[in-house]
Amino acid sequence: MPTRIMSRHRALTQVHYTTARQTPRLNRSYHSYEYDLSPSYTPAEDAILTEAIKHVPTYGFTTTALSSGVRDAGYPDVSANLLPDGVFSLVKYHLVTQRLALNKSAPVDPSTESSNVLDRVRNLTLQRLHASKPIIHRWQEALAILAMPKHLADSLHELSLLSDEIHFLAGDKSVDSSWYTKRAGLSAIYASTELFMTQDKSPNFKETEEFLDRRLGGAQGLRTFVGGAAQWASVQGMGLISGLRSKGVRI
Repeated sequence: MPTRIMSRHRALTQVHYTTARQTPRLNRSYHSYEYDLSPSYTPAEDAILTEAIKHVPTYGFTTTALSSGVRDAGYPDVSANLLPDGVFSLVKYHLVTQRLALNKSAPVDPSTESSNVLDRVRNLTLQRLHASKPIIHRWQEALAILAMPKHLADSLHELSLLSDEIHFLAGDKSVDSSWYTKRAGLSAIYASTELFMTQDKSPNFKETEEFLDRRLGGAQGLRTFVGGAAQWASVQGMGLISGLRSKGVRI
């Protein structure tokens, strides 16, 4: 999979000392830096996962789908061992490829007016949700895999990358603490909306769209405060697991 490098705004915390008292003063400076948005896949891994994802609508996020992908890619069955994370690799591959696909369909427009950022965040979020329509009937299986303790940290990290990507493509130019709170808020909104979508039977997921609009409206422009990253990850992880269990998904 090709590597794509993009600029982002990030905060670095620096401690400065006054010459008079030598007491620490906290200063936040925001700068643009570049980082790799996608994990590195070998040609074999990419080929296998590309083929395996085609079997998800039929077999779900299962070893059967992976094995079918191995065969379709022209590799011996033992090649499944190239993916030590098993079916989690398949789920993550879907997340990564769909996140990167947003940039191809919605390139960054430097002239984006700030007043339109929230609308663009809404449209990009809905676009990403709709990208899962072909496999949404299998997505609760994926959520159960993502919520497993050994995968939860990676799952939440990928969710944060999606939120960052959406805000960047929407033209968000925040250079204060709202940079964090808006992204954390969108991550929470996206996770809850995606879970709602797995139960939505309305035409073209109209009720999911309405659910998203209510959440975005209630978040007052995604400026609702969300606590520290560790606390947020714990709350979201437990909420996701509880939600899935309440719907009969075994975790």
